[in-house]
Amino acid sequence: MNPEYEGKDRMLSEAEGYRLLKSCAIPVPRFDIASGSGEAAEIADEIGYPVVMKVISPQIVHKSDAGGVIAGIQSREEARAAYEKIVGNARRFRSDAEIAGIIVEEECPPGLELIIGGRRDPAFGPVITFGMGGTLVELFGDVTTRVLPISDDEITGMVRSIKGYRLIEGYRDRPPLDEDLLVEVIRSAASLFERHPEISEFDINPLILYEKGAVAVDARILVTPGHKEKKITRTKQIPERLMHPGSVALIGASSDPNKIGYAVMRNLLPFPGDLYPVNPHSEQILGRKVYRKVGDIPGRVDAAVIAIPARLVRGVMEELAEKGARLAIILSSGFREIGPEGRKGEDEVMEAAERGNIRVIGPNCLGIIMPHQKLNTTFDPITPRPGRIGFISQSGAIITTITDWSLPEQIGFSAVISVGNQADLGFIEYIRYLSDDENTRAIILYVEEIPDGREFMALCKRITPKTPIIALKSGSSEIGKRAASSHTGSLAGSFQVYQAAFLQSGIIPVFSIKEAFDVAELLASEGYPRGRRAIVVTTAGGFAVLSSDYAQRYGVELPRLPVDLLDKLNAFLPAIWSHGNPMDIIGDGGADRYARVFDILIDHQDVWDIAIVIAVPSALLDSSHLGQEIVRFSRHTEKMVVGCLLGGDSMKSGVGILRENKIPNYSDIESAFRAVGRSLKWCEDNL
Repeated sequence: MNPEYEGKDRMLSEAEGYRLLKSCAIPVPRFDIASGSGEAAEIADEIGYPVVMKVISPQIVHKSDAGGVIAGIQSREEARAAYEKIVGNARRFRSDAEIAGIIVEEECPPGLELIIGGRRDPAFGPVITFGMGGTLVELFGDVTTRVLPISDDEITGMVRSIKGYRLIEGYRDRPPLDEDLLVEVIRSAASLFERHPEISEFDINPLILYEKGAVAVDARILVTPGHKEKKITRTKQIPERLMHPGSVALIGASSDPNKIGYAVMRNLLPFPGDLYPVNPHSEQILGRKVYRKVGDIPGRVDAAVIAIPARLVRGVMEELAEKGARLAIILSSGFREIGPEGRKGEDEVMEAAERGNIRVIGPNCLGIIMPHQKLNTTFDPITPRPGRIGFISQSGAIITTITDWSLPEQIGFSAVISVGNQADLGFIEYIRYLSDDENTRAIILYVEEIPDGREFMALCKRITPKTPIIALKSGSSEIGKRAASSHTGSLAGSFQVYQAAFLQSGIIPVFSIKEAFDVAELLASEGYPRGRRAIVVTTAGGFAVLSSDYAQRYGVELPRLPVDLLDKLNAFLPAIWSHGNPMDIIGDGGADRYARVFDILIDHQDVWDIAIVIAVPSALLDSSHLGQEIVRFSRHTEKMVVGCLLGGDSMKSGVGILRENKIPNYSDIESAFRAVGRSLKWCEDNL
């Protein structure tokens, strides 16, 4: 970057911005700077009319508000007059304003106004935003964001993802605009932003796009000298044995049912390994011998659960180090989350942990639950059943809610992990661990903050082709709350950056807890779909119609049934069946009718990729029989099979059979199509 930009924390002037963009082959108007009215007239003559004139002043950011912009200047006389008028307006607007000159620039013809912007996210680093610009940018917010670096294909995807793309590709009688050049300009802007970490934020708004060519007619570039991009730090892998302890010590075990130490102790009783409660004031708790201090424990301590006041944790960590413990799960609060004093205490605890070679979960966390190991270190009153979904959450309250909900829904977990303050172990380590865990088929994240976003993305890109990751990010209401120096700062807020990072990492973003589990249950059972062609089988005409609506809404293809398949179905189905897809096989059908349809679909697996089976309560339908037939159907195909056994008590036995056999079932059909659609979108973006 030019030395004139260095040593200053400021917004570049428009002329400086133009020079910087021009150096990167981004088209800008012809321009020059005048220091007097006569010089302004000479420059205008050289550029050619019409021209625009604008004040240059570090104290006047919004030039139009100060009367510092005059457009449509057509002659030398108008240029002289405009110069004097702009200077006078600026003086009246702010008497102490330093006027560095007046920029005279080519007035560009109208075209499609777009925005290209960038900012540096604290978690993910440089991000770039593109969308509809000019005055429409704040009104409609039709923009898209990506974390850098990005490929040309990703840039093209950005361009074509906005709603306004129809104006770029040609709309009605309007010709297409110069999309190839637009991609080049975005690439150049992204490259400029990556090469110059001292640029903290920028807007090119508007970039005017034409049938041939483009021009950046305004640029706001904020420079923060000395800024350096945070390097990716490679975290250490969690040894498998660390999360599979043979012995656990509970520091702060209690006989008082109102204490956390009691709830944790009760949850640890089923643990098949050695359990060592520690409390200096008790001899026995819940039938187990209690030790006064860690040093009194006779056996090895693999892991320790700490549920004591924050001020005592450092001393316990030193005792655990002497005992050779390798994992500490710190439930205690009162650390970084309460402010500077708590942060100091957390730092001291972590120093003791590092000296003792102890890895730490938390502090300020709910703990972990490993159902397959019968290990529950939390104070949650519910222990979920074993399953194939790993759940990593930044909220303990969400964990307790989900585990309570999971039991009647018969949802199981391979692991439930509360990350707490992530002073040591965090999302990255847990994701890496679960991706190698034989019991985990899908991972759900509830995210408030990722400390190292770039390593997180690199890891998830490697993992998601094998192990689906579904993420729910809190904070969607943050947009507009940040006091930003540019449009990009307010439009590309934290939530939008996280969504972009998820998509670029192969993570499936969702927008509710229910949706997260809907998608995870599908992918943990069936894996990613191998195509988007879905067959719907139902005895309910109304749900057949709704299926068509939801399929269109969520991008699920409902192919026509081939003639030979129709002939086989016509041989036994009632004459009034729908003769198409969705297949309404009429409400008087029972499990046997479904079974015969399944047999034909097994013989014609070349025409479908997904089967969605919808059933409703009926005096003629035995739900347990239907559940068994769906299981048989699923076992005879490698395609995706999805159950929608709708209703209440009369369908519970069938739903239970599907759950026991790891076949997803949905209590409403929109949830099924939405989950399938999310998985198809992943395939579209990543395969």
